[in-house]
Amino acid sequence: MEKTSKNGMSRRNFLRISALGLSSLTIMPSWAQNGVKVAPSDRVVLGFIGLGRQGLSDFRGLASCAGVQVAACSDVDSFKTERFRRTVEQWQKSKGMNERCDVYEQYEQLLERRDIDAVEVASPDHWHTLHTIHACQAGKDVYCQKPLTYTITEAYAMIDAVRQNKRVFQTGSQQRSGATFQKAIEIIQAGKIGHVEKIYSKVGDPPRPIEKMYEEFGGVQPIPANLNFNLWLGPLSDPKIEYNEQLCPQIVLEQTIQKGKKTEVIPGKSEGFWGAWRWYRETGNGYTADWGAHMHDIANCAMGFDGLQPVEYYPRNYWNEGEAYSCRWPDGTIMMEHAYLEDQPNSQGLKFMGTNGYVDVSRSHIECSDMSLIPENIRGTRPGTPRPQQQQQRNASPRQAGGAYEISSPHAQNFIDCIRSREQTIAPIEAGAGTAVLCCLCNIAYELGRPVKWNPATRTFVGNDKEAAAHRLYYYEYRKPYVLPYLDKRC
Repeated sequence: MEKTSKNGMSRRNFLRISALGLSSLTIMPSWAQNGVKVAPSDRVVLGFIGLGRQGLSDFRGLASCAGVQVAACSDVDSFKTERFRRTVEQWQKSKGMNERCDVYEQYEQLLERRDIDAVEVASPDHWHTLHTIHACQAGKDVYCQKPLTYTITEAYAMIDAVRQNKRVFQTGSQQRSGATFQKAIEIIQAGKIGHVEKIYSKVGDPPRPIEKMYEEFGGVQPIPANLNFNLWLGPLSDPKIEYNEQLCPQIVLEQTIQKGKKTEVIPGKSEGFWGAWRWYRETGNGYTADWGAHMHDIANCAMGFDGLQPVEYYPRNYWNEGEAYSCRWPDGTIMMEHAYLEDQPNSQGLKFMGTNGYVDVSRSHIECSDMSLIPENIRGTRPGTPRPQQQQQRNASPRQAGGAYEISSPHAQNFIDCIRSREQTIAPIEAGAGTAVLCCLCNIAYELGRPVKWNPATRTFVGNDKEAAAHRLYYYEYRKPYVLPYLDKRC
């Protein structure tokens, strides 16, 4: 890692001034969680970057793994940092651990900590690449939320950072560890439904122009004192992006006040919605990536192209009027953004249609033309149609079994196990980056309004397609002084 961090503080100076803080993180002889006793040598010390709803959910998942401790956290919103600190310290105290969790606004300071083994990244998508690359350069293993990147170029830079620094990496695509999706992948790869000719992958709409957000949600708003919005923007260079609460939902911290001899607790208030940066072109990739990083990812894996992508991409209405975007793999299989259940068009999931049968799969159920292939204990029930109020705001995602799924421990446990074994995770960097590229290519074809051809082997557009190569989702210049390491523009 570079000896001087981006804020100008050297590693030596930072460690000198923080020595007192480091000394408070006492190594305990051994401790037990869920009946599992863990030796000090097996303890995994974590840092968290990005402390909104997803960061809290990932903490709960990782906290369910034996031998985990949290040493520090970082966010550009001081209220969310404080909420996270309180949550972690309460949990660690309940487990008999040193409860201290240090807080930082500058994530580089967290990465300077020699006592941290791995970091969880749940910042907005435009920050994922720099947070991950700098963590890898600092010698940390990484659990990074999906979609991994905002652009194609960032995806390949992230791969280089993980591999060249020999880090363990887990993409936060929890579906990969889900029983229904694991079974669907197994059935398809075993040829049980024959050659897959078509896939319906229901995720939702591509992103909209950010002007729509300002039109619908009160225009540009004053920046709250608790938010460093300039740091939130980070590398984003589009001058149209200004503060609106939709981009960074505000919270209210719980407070305890004394009224005479009486203590009164004023409850806090969490975010009322997911950060809407994901729904707009200038800051995210819409449902195409937000849910495509789940559903398209499973399709890519099931087809045996993990780490690669389809080779042709078609815009809305290319095949039939009213249909959304689609893409084609080298073997001829077509994947369409299309309802997978006719009677429930808004439910997110997949339908694989093969020459000898079909598989329907979502987070809550799995069906097959041959139900003898599906164990009864994982069949589940078909998802219900999202309630109308869930669709009133575009930033209200119709998550199925969302709460339980976001904090499920198998995916987190796989990451912790691989930190100890140094083996590859169930969702390694190539898989997550490959799906991120797929989602970007879908949006490029959609926005250009014409087919786009891609060569996964050379990572280039076919036919010297300069218009596609100039698209912001292939590459954009970072706002100064931010720089993308491992930059390799191939087109």
